[in-house]
Amino acid sequence: MTHPRQMHLGAFMRPISIHTGAWRYPGAAPDANFNFPLIRRLAQRLEAAKFDAFFMADHLAVLNMPIDALKRSHTATSFEPFTLLSALAGATERIGLVATASTTYDEPYHIARRFASLDHLSEGRAGWNIVTTGNPETSHNFGSDQHLAHETRYARAREFYDVVTGLWDSWADDAFVRDVETGVFFDPCKLHVLDHKGEFLSVRGPLNIARPVQGWPVIVQAGASEPGRQLAAQTAEVIFGSADTLERGKAFYADVKGRMPALGRDPDSLKILPAAFVVVGDIDEEAQARRAHLDSLVHYDSGIRSLSIALDYDVSGFDPDGPLPEIPESNASKSGRDRMVEAARGRSIRELAAKAGSYAGLAFVGSATTIVDQMEAWLEERGSDGFNIMFPWLPGGLEDFTDKVVPELQRRGIFRKEYTGTTLRDHLGLARPTNRFF
Repeated sequence: MTHPRQMHLGAFMRPISIHTGAWRYPGAAPDANFNFPLIRRLAQRLEAAKFDAFFMADHLAVLNMPIDALKRSHTATSFEPFTLLSALAGATERIGLVATASTTYDEPYHIARRFASLDHLSEGRAGWNIVTTGNPETSHNFGSDQHLAHETRYARAREFYDVVTGLWDSWADDAFVRDVETGVFFDPCKLHVLDHKGEFLSVRGPLNIARPVQGWPVIVQAGASEPGRQLAAQTAEVIFGSADTLERGKAFYADVKGRMPALGRDPDSLKILPAAFVVVGDIDEEAQARRAHLDSLVHYDSGIRSLSIALDYDVSGFDPDGPLPEIPESNASKSGRDRMVEAARGRSIRELAAKAGSYAGLAFVGSATTIVDQMEAWLEERGSDGFNIMFPWLPGGLEDFTDKVVPELQRRGIFRKEYTGTTLRDHLGLARPTNRFF
């Protein structure tokens, strides 16, 4: 039987470690961030399990932390997402390929061209994760000592989105006639010059690449702050959410989708996929023991720096066994800072550092049956439309999920057994955008 609501699954891979002890877990590949043969094999395994998408996060700077903490991090080297996903496009056939690209530290013409290229290379499987880049240290790698203010970054992102999607619509779908008899390669009536001049950006266009296979690559967004929620309601087709409980997930789901009708958008045109850290065992106790062992591998040097990064405030000089001091407002990730401040209640800095260095968000830990019970509750109670799965270590954590959890999801009829389309939009049930100019 098929459940009335179908679950969507993304696979979340990121160079900034989800869990700072992951590379040390027994059987893990310590170089998983930078081992292309392994990444290729894992992407193919995810495709065999019928995942919607492989999602590659990104960061544009080596983490700003003391060398004693940085030396323990496997984040210092990682692939640039477009290069990696272009290579994976040739190694896979159906799974979506989503890359992070910054609206603060890149130009819209570059972004439009790269994603259009990836969409053509993959025959319609590209997605753009729009980020405004929360890490203030990134500015130093791009000729500035000043990180843009949070509100300004989101205002620029909104205009950036308009420019990129406008560039994707530079050509009508049938613009390239390639008539060898008459010598006409394209129809000039089916070319639009954007000529955008706005508050932050000035871009003439047109894009020098044909309209993407999907019309537009799928638009993905992950912000949870007020500006992030509004940007998502205006633009996103997928949200990689950060709710850590079902009640918070339901509130976020209702809030963002509730904004859409007033913006002229159908709430069903947006899929909300919270990030979920999943540890699988044959029985619940085995999974719990695995999680406990994984968490024990977090070194305090790593944990305290992870906590300071999350707070955008250095707390390494405070008493580890004392409470968290008053934390000022952040110009980095506001939602991430707020979640960690809330988690500090009743915890010492040492305990909070252990949490920050492991994984502080939504986690499903148990047997396949236990995990699917919880996932199904999120789906049925409108806490999500699926999940963006984060694996506790590679390759074993991913293999456990595809071998044990996916079959149980399929048995209950809430996840596909076969792909029914060829593009990422097909997998997600999203319409192909019409060209605004033709």
